[in-house]
Amino acid sequence: DFLVNAQGEDVVAGIRNTEDLNALKKKFPLIHAELLEIFARLERHYKDMCDTEFTIEQGKLWMLQTRVGKRTGAAALKMAVDMVTPTGTGRSSWKISKNEAIMRVAADHLDQVLHPQFAKKIPALTKGLAASPGAAVGQVFFTADDAASAAQKGLDVILVRSETSPEDVHGMMIAKGILTSRGGLVSHAAVVARGWGTPAIVGADAVKIDGATFSVGDVVVKEGDWLSLDGTTGEVMVGQLTLTASKPPKEFNTILEWSDVVRKGKLAVRANADTDEDARKARELGAEGIGLCRTEHMFLAADRLPVVRRMILASTPEEEHAAFEELRKVQKKDFAAILKEMSGLPVTVRLLDPPLHEFLPRVDDLEIEKATKGLSQEDEDLLRAAHEWAEVNPMLGTRGVRLGVVKPGLYAMQVRALMEAADEVSSKGYEPIVEIMIPLTVTREELALARSWVEEVLSDINSRPVPKAKKGQKVVKRPKISIGTMIETPRAALRADELAEYADFFSFGTNDLTQMTFGFSRDDVESRLMPAYLEAGLLKRNPFETIDQNGVGELVFLAAQRGRKVKRSLKLGVCGEHGGDPESIGMFYRAGLNYVSCSPYRVPIARLSAAQAVIGGAKTETK
Repeated sequence: DFLVNAQGEDVVAGIRNTEDLNALKKKFPLIHAELLEIFARLERHYKDMCDTEFTIEQGKLWMLQTRVGKRTGAAALKMAVDMVTPTGTGRSSWKISKNEAIMRVAADHLDQVLHPQFAKKIPALTKGLAASPGAAVGQVFFTADDAASAAQKGLDVILVRSETSPEDVHGMMIAKGILTSRGGLVSHAAVVARGWGTPAIVGADAVKIDGATFSVGDVVVKEGDWLSLDGTTGEVMVGQLTLTASKPPKEFNTILEWSDVVRKGKLAVRANADTDEDARKARELGAEGIGLCRTEHMFLAADRLPVVRRMILASTPEEEHAAFEELRKVQKKDFAAILKEMSGLPVTVRLLDPPLHEFLPRVDDLEIEKATKGLSQEDEDLLRAAHEWAEVNPMLGTRGVRLGVVKPGLYAMQVRALMEAADEVSSKGYEPIVEIMIPLTVTREELALARSWVEEVLSDINSRPVPKAKKGQKVVKRPKISIGTMIETPRAALRADELAEYADFFSFGTNDLTQMTFGFSRDDVESRLMPAYLEAGLLKRNPFETIDQNGVGELVFLAAQRGRKVKRSLKLGVCGEHGGDPESIGMFYRAGLNYVSCSPYRVPIARLSAAQAVIGGAKTETK
């Protein structure tokens, strides 16, 4: 753009309509030709699109400055791919390599073409943590039940909660966007929203919820009011903003295909997926397996939760066994659907991890109902169980493998369901590849015991006849099962050599590893403490977004080295949210990990970032 009789400020300020270079050619043909030749020379030198400023004074062209130009996501992809083809002829010809093209695309560029964006934004009412990217517009509802009812009527819904729990899943599932006033980047709302690709903002502590309204300062937003959320920036805006649809250009796939060639055999990319729908989407987006299948998410469906609660409430071995059998049947169905979708690719199934109180109603809610309306006998039993299973610090309490110790039949039931599902899909011509992961082990003895539970079930399954294949299909072969553990505590990292004696693989659970290394309660620090620490320069990065390389990262390196010293073939992966962060992926490659695993919608970014880590020349230190 240019203007006659003007200064540079006039061009960028937008107070006058600018003219294009075709108009310049008509007014100053010789200068236009000279300018285009300089543009070509600059692009040839920088091998990139340039943003250049010039002025014409008394018929003479003056070049003021040049820099590599900014670009949108779609433009970045197109330029990178186009520049691999030579531009110009003869000695004036130039191009970039495919590796250079890969390095010129950033994670933000992919995000822009993967998720809806706002056509134009307005000043934000408040800001929270950007938990799941993309833009969402809808009407506000404050409970999962009200949100689900509104969605059935055809309304677009924004679910606003103080925080979410497993009981809110049916409302979260239909929401266009999710906003919470509490919680961090690995809170329930954040993790679930990222897995589904739903825009979400968490930890917006300026949002004060009161019944069917919330306020931020003097502004009050009522149920049914329109709200717009930018999950990429964390901005909350009042009103119904216009959305632009996301549609990745053809160059999106080209860049990712080039990236896959670069990282092949060096760093694989899997997805965290808990349902067959998640698995299907992950595979569509290029995942090479599932690095984390959280079995607890299968328990949260409306028809499963009552069965889980019966298992918790069981007062006799017979009642508990009956509940286990019900759960085995539904888990088998869920596992079969996932294994079918991921046929030929590895699926890492984590046995039940969260404390059991997460499957029970909140104690406070039941106590209020008891005081105001009274409770049924079933609710009285649930209240008693909620009190019994309540813990002061549940994240450090009875969860993971510890749960398997106090509920001995639980893990055996899950493994049996998984192996029966593998038999079922094998008989239909699919190829299941199963990895069983024990969560939260911290001692050799724990892992040895948990491995014995798994092997006991495997021995029983393998003693049975192999399922018959359908006519015309290959003979069914049962898959060889890998058994491994998560490394998610400092002790597990430090004693990785001992754990490696009983593990076929390690998967780093960097969410918990970060929490326990820093001593941060991850759901509490991010909304209030973390911004203060970042502003004061006490931390350079939020360690739940980008891995702390000097602390948590050192534990990853240490565990990788000690584990592989005992077992050279030990497979290493990461399944925390850091598995989708570009900078963290670079460190995981240097640590010698075999794969990273992330939310399905982060898989393209992980594929690109893994290739960039390889191109960057980082030496892998433990392979």
